[in-house]
Amino acid sequence: MQYTSLGKTGILVSRLCFGTLTLGPLQANFSAEKGADLICRAVEFGVNFLDTAEFYQNYPHIRLAIKKSGKDLVIATKSYAFTYEGMKESVEKARKALDRDIIDIFMLHEQESRLTLKGHREALEYLIEAKEKGIIRATGVSTHTVEVVLAASEMDEIDVIHPIVNYRGIGIKDGTVDDMINAIKKAYDKGKGIYGMKCLGGGNLIREKKKAFKFVLGLPYLHSIAVGMKSEHEVIANVLTFEGKDVPEEVEKCISSAKRRLIIENWCEGCGRCVRRCGFKALFLEKGKAAVNSERCTLCGYCGGVCPEFCIKVV
Repeated sequence: MQYTSLGKTGILVSRLCFGTLTLGPLQANFSAEKGADLICRAVEFGVNFLDTAEFYQNYPHIRLAIKKSGKDLVIATKSYAFTYEGMKESVEKARKALDRDIIDIFMLHEQESRLTLKGHREALEYLIEAKEKGIIRATGVSTHTVEVVLAASEMDEIDVIHPIVNYRGIGIKDGTVDDMINAIKKAYDKGKGIYGMKCLGGGNLIREKKKAFKFVLGLPYLHSIAVGMKSEHEVIANVLTFEGKDVPEEVEKCISSAKRRLIIENWCEGCGRCVRRCGFKALFLEKGKAAVNSERCTLCGYCGGVCPEFCIKVV
């Protein structure tokens, strides 16, 4: 496993980051014990970097994994809080729930524009103070937009940027893949720590994962890449891929045979683009939101590629 310093933060992270959204109630809904065991398996293979968020509701899984592994893991978490007091509560909640005095990276969750950054200024001010007090080691933002990557690259008070990036540009709200890569390069050149997300397009690129992984691993501006995992076979395959090694055929077969499903997040706006894109008539609008007929769905992921709000995922 390769390790690198996350920009100017001095935080050493594995190239493969375990994206833990998959473990909690929003996706696989594993028990804390099962989730912790899977994280520990990744740690055994050299993964030392975990990405989470208050919204994911999986702090118990990570806390137990830290205890079981006995390793000093790097934890990045996020909050939607936009006020000073709200962010203070989020940071204290994370410290208590994770049983850690210091949180490595704490970010403003899913920033959409320069105006959003401005609206969350109070929350950022608390993170700046928390860093000065040694409660957190680095501040950051996660985003699906080119605009925020560019804005954050100019902000000295932001240390880490967590942008969406994949070869088809699925989920990028305001530009092309090239636009995002150019923005990431600018932030990288400014010394920001950069770790990408959604390299498999929220599961929509699973059938093209070799191409998808090759693309992000070929980007020199990403210090680390967060990948969601929910089985030991996925952990093994992803570790081998990130180490530049071949994945055994039997491991690939186990991953391919795993049952998956298409989910539509509750923030769907019912624009209908996915319905029109689906060639199998598996999607339809119901009560102003998209819905899926699982018997007709082939999990091709084409619908996710046209969703402007990135609310369609294959898990």
